[in-house]
Amino acid sequence: MIDAAGLVGTHDVLLLTLDTLRYDVARDGLAAGRTPTLGGLLPGGRWEERHTPGSFTLAAHAAFFAGFLPTPAAPGKHPRLWALRFPGSETTGPGTAVFAAPDVVSGFAAAGYHTVCVGGVGFFNQQTPLGRVLPGLFAESVWRPAFGVTDPDSTANQVRWAVGRLRELPRDRRVFLFLNVSAIHQPNRFYLPGAAEDTIESHAAALEYVDRQLPPLFAALRSRGPSLCVVCSDHGTAYGEDGYTGHRLAHPAVWTVPYAEWVLPGEG
Repeated sequence: MIDAAGLVGTHDVLLLTLDTLRYDVARDGLAAGRTPTLGGLLPGGRWEERHTPGSFTLAAHAAFFAGFLPTPAAPGKHPRLWALRFPGSETTGPGTAVFAAPDVVSGFAAAGYHTVCVGGVGFFNQQTPLGRVLPGLFAESVWRPAFGVTDPDSTANQVRWAVGRLRELPRDRRVFLFLNVSAIHQPNRFYLPGAAEDTIESHAAALEYVDRQLPPLFAALRSRGPSLCVVCSDHGTAYGEDGYTGHRLAHPAVWTVPYAEWVLPGEG
């Protein structure tokens, strides 16, 4: 586990959630060479299999921001990367960044970070009171239709905005950047030529599209200095397995997600 406690204050932090990405699709896409950007960044060139704390976007991200990232898919008490201080916690260790705050975003802000949310799916669109809850945790949040699930170039648009903002911020001001990638969430059929409906194949094609858009984001982070990067899915989704379709349900296709954490070095 990364010593996150030792990095707070000296490293930017990226939390990139690949909304709705299934573990098996991420694993197989990596093995087939379809996601070379991520393949060149993931520790050991592989995804870690984990279990999500929530079966849909709102529940999973509420848990993430409370310090409960996806849990390793193996028995045992697994120390967490970051956590909020409360009595009786059994999953904090010497390397856990522990905040005396109501949420992780506020914790990073109290540590001097500028917090930025680049929204994606509807729970981050700020169009309704519910859609303003999670973005409201951040000092700065942005969403526009071009970032949402109906725009086939959503990830490119999100990355372009994030890169521009990173370049504007002073290099000596640490940043906690959260980016919720919407492209893999349904509808994703437009990433597979000729597809009339969403399938696991169009889900995989959406991931391939996302991977092609990420290099400028990591280049922008490197230009600012070292970063702690967390890239994961919030939940998966079912495409007919055992009769199930969609998510917000208890099925391995939903609760098993890909996860990775690493320190991205700065330039020079």
